[in-house]
Amino acid sequence: MTEPSATARSPQSSPAPSYTTAVTVDDFRRNLAAIRARIDAAAERAGRDTAEIRLLPVSKTVPEERLRTAFAAGITQMGENKVQEAQRKSENLADLGISWSVIGHLQTNKAKNVAAFADEFQALDSLRLAEALDRRLQAAGRSLDVYVQVNSSGEPSKFGLEPDDVAAFLAALPAYSSLRVRGLMTLAAHTDDAARVRECFRIMRRLRDAALQAGTIGDGLLSMGMSGDFEAAIEGGSTCVRVGQAIFGARATPDSHYWPESSQAK
Repeated sequence: MTEPSATARSPQSSPAPSYTTAVTVDDFRRNLAAIRARIDAAAERAGRDTAEIRLLPVSKTVPEERLRTAFAAGITQMGENKVQEAQRKSENLADLGISWSVIGHLQTNKAKNVAAFADEFQALDSLRLAEALDRRLQAAGRSLDVYVQVNSSGEPSKFGLEPDDVAAFLAALPAYSSLRVRGLMTLAAHTDDAARVRECFRIMRRLRDAALQAGTIGDGLLSMGMSGDFEAAIEGGSTCVRVGQAIFGARATPDSHYWPESSQAK
């Protein structure tokens, strides 16, 4: 959910929510039940089957001992933004068999790390990165589920392809045979304007539908929605919501640690 700011991206104009830190198994189960109830309600409003909506808990900055507790509560998939943090956790928690999803921007020189351990990568945004990942995966004899990241809001602080570039990018990806293109990913606009947030989701759905028609997007999944806007994302067609703080609790680390002020450095 990919989750740069779960509160700032809420489509509501209400004050930022307060997230209670989950410490015990019961804490995690309670938070998970609350999130799943909200997912169910949003799916019902949209006339959708809840079973087609995946909850990806985002565990960035959460200490490993708490992740063991989260696993005991039933969390078997975890999303991380920074590849070094994700790889360390995957190694130290290898006995649990957690499925790891890297959901943050990746520099090409870190492709080898993702190829070594990740089960999924949700932030593919350049052919240079696709080539680097494919080369490393081929050497390791692995394949990788990927989502193509789209900058649906047009904000300069966001990584991702421009919407007009998505069709050509998807058409070029079959050259990288170890990459299984599952769908598209986005972060909605950083605003309290609900209409603008929902427009980001509509843009993504149109892009996905066009790619399905062209046969360039595999399953046609949509990863969009975080702690502050996942209900609107579900109503907009999301099949994967990335939820961190509403499950694990508020993060002390500022979002700027994970999301640079400008994506121009990519």
